[in-house]
Amino acid sequence: MTADPQVSVLIPALDEADRIEACLHRLARDFPACELVVADGGSTDGTAELALRWAKVVETGGGRGPQLNAAAEAAAGQTLWVHHVDTVTESAALPQLLRELRRPGVVGGGLTLRFDRRSPGLSYLAWTSNLRARRLGWIFGDQTMFVRRDALEAVGGFPDLPLMEDLEVCRRLRRVGELVVIPAMSTASSRRFDVHGTWPMVAFMQYLKVRHLCGADPAETARRYRAGPGHWDSWRPGHRSSTLASAQRP
Repeated sequence: MTADPQVSVLIPALDEADRIEACLHRLARDFPACELVVADGGSTDGTAELALRWAKVVETGGGRGPQLNAAAEAAAGQTLWVHHVDTVTESAALPQLLRELRRPGVVGGGLTLRFDRRSPGLSYLAWTSNLRARRLGWIFGDQTMFVRRDALEAVGGFPDLPLMEDLEVCRRLRRVGELVVIPAMSTASSRRFDVHGTWPMVAFMQYLKVRHLCGADPAETARRYRAGPGHWDSWRPGHRSSTLASAQRP
């Protein structure tokens, strides 16, 4: 593969010491021409120090929106590719996304989603997620979103949100160009669904999306996400819960 320093992979992370090196090793092996930029959101387990062997590291406050903006600012690439620590991406993805970005009007997109274990619920979720991405252009972080830097800058960067920043940036990008889904697979971890069960978590995430689209307070939506679908009492204002701390996306 010809060196192509225009592509920067942005990896938001928070307390991922047990996963960060394996993730960065895979990315460095499969995409050696890409720049790797880790945005650490305040880890206390040494994640940032471990990442320094493989990537440029920027330390920032919590929340995925601020993390991704900090990583984008530090990155050199004209194509920005968001990658979660617990996601595995097919090596065929890079030539496919570069080919799509050469098409007039295409500003970004994502990969075809699947999960790291099979079940009827997860298969249904992957199918509906891919359909939603193709029809609506709503591409979530598990699908390793990619975007042209100039298009991202045209919509003001990633929204300064602790949650749903991926949904919101896609809604904005659709106003300036086309978002596509490429055939290469993005294999997402099922760990979030193992905490409370697939169907309760699927219903819960749909509920949170509706809240966001109806204009609910982003901080409250993020707090409810951290509390999880099985802890209704913890949704009371002022209640703190870390039930999903090990399962939430950075």
